[in-house]
Amino acid sequence: MDRQDHICFNAQDRSYFSILKKEIHKIVAEAGFSATKVGEIDIIVAEMTSNLVKHAEGGEILVRLMMDGDAEAIELISIDNGPGMTDPQKMMEDGLSTSSTLGHGLGSMKRLSDVFQIYSLKEWGTIILSRVYRKTPPANRVPPRAEVRSVIVAKPGESVSGDSYCYELTTEKLTLFVGDGLGHGPDANDAVTQAVKAIRKENTGEPVDMLRSLHTSVRKTRGLVGTIAVFNFKDKKWRICGIGNIATRMQNGLLVRNYMSYNGIIGMNIPNTMKDQIVDHVKGQLIIMCSDGIKTRWDTQRYTAIFRYDLAILAAAIYKDYGRRTDDMSVVIARINN
Repeated sequence: MDRQDHICFNAQDRSYFSILKKEIHKIVAEAGFSATKVGEIDIIVAEMTSNLVKHAEGGEILVRLMMDGDAEAIELISIDNGPGMTDPQKMMEDGLSTSSTLGHGLGSMKRLSDVFQIYSLKEWGTIILSRVYRKTPPANRVPPRAEVRSVIVAKPGESVSGDSYCYELTTEKLTLFVGDGLGHGPDANDAVTQAVKAIRKENTGEPVDMLRSLHTSVRKTRGLVGTIAVFNFKDKKWRICGIGNIATRMQNGLLVRNYMSYNGIIGMNIPNTMKDQIVDHVKGQLIIMCSDGIKTRWDTQRYTAIFRYDLAILAAAIYKDYGRRTDDMSVVIARINN
C-alpha cells in the first residue's frame, strides 16, 4: 500500500472536479478501505475542492497511500495561493463562513479525519492536511521515536516520479535515504526504485559504505544522485553522506546548517575517497532533504509557527513556494522525538 510519491490533482477548473473525485474514490476503494471509510473520504475530497474554488480560485490536491508506522492510511493535502485565514482554528467551528454558506465544511473534514490540520497565512494561502487510517489506530498509540514525512511529486505531465526515498526505524537507529534518478520519467523512476530496493535489502554500516554498495547495485540503471543519513540513538549523532545534488539541511529553530554532497553519479562514477559528516543531535532539530526540483534558496523562517504542525505541512509549504515544476520535486523531513 505504501508509495513514496503523491499523485497531484490540479483543482483549478470546476469542470475537472468530478474526474478528480472519481479518481481519488477509485484509489481509496482499491486500497481496501471499507465502504464507510470510502464514503467519508469522498466527503473530505468534496469539501476540499469546494473550499479551493470558493476561497482561493483553485489549487491542487496531493494524494498518497502510505504506511504510518504499522498503520495503513491515505493522506490528502490541499494547497492554494488564496487570501489565507486570520484564525484557522476558529474557522473549523460549525456555522462560521466567509462565503454565505452553512459553514460546516472544515468542521466536517476534521470530524471525518484521524489527523487534520490547517496551516494558513494571510496573503500567502492555505494548506489543509487530512490523514485517514484504513483501521483507526488506538487512542493510546505510542508515538514513534522518530518521525519522517515527505512530499514527492512527479514533473507535471509524467505518470511516475524519478525521486523517491525510504527509511527504516529500529531500536538502534534511523536510516534515511533520498534519491533522484537522472532526468525524469520511467527510466529515472527505475533507477531510484532499484536504489530503494538495494537500500532496504542492505542498510547496515555507515552511510559511506552503504553508498559504495549502492553504486554497485545500480550500475545497470541510468544512475542517480542520493544522500543517506543515519541517526544513532546510542551516541545521539547523525552521520550523513551524499553524492550529487540532494540538498541537506539541519535546522533547529533559527539555527540552520547546510551539508555538502560529493560530486558524482551513483551507478556511474563516485569519488574514491569519501567520509561521513557527523552532526550532534539537538532537541527539536529537523533534517530536511530536497531534490533539485526544489529551488535551493528556500527559507522556512517565513512560515510563522509552522514547526508546531505535522512535518507534512512544512514539506508541503516548501513544495508550494519553491517547487520548480520543471522536474520531479521532493521534500523529505525527519525529526527525532526522544
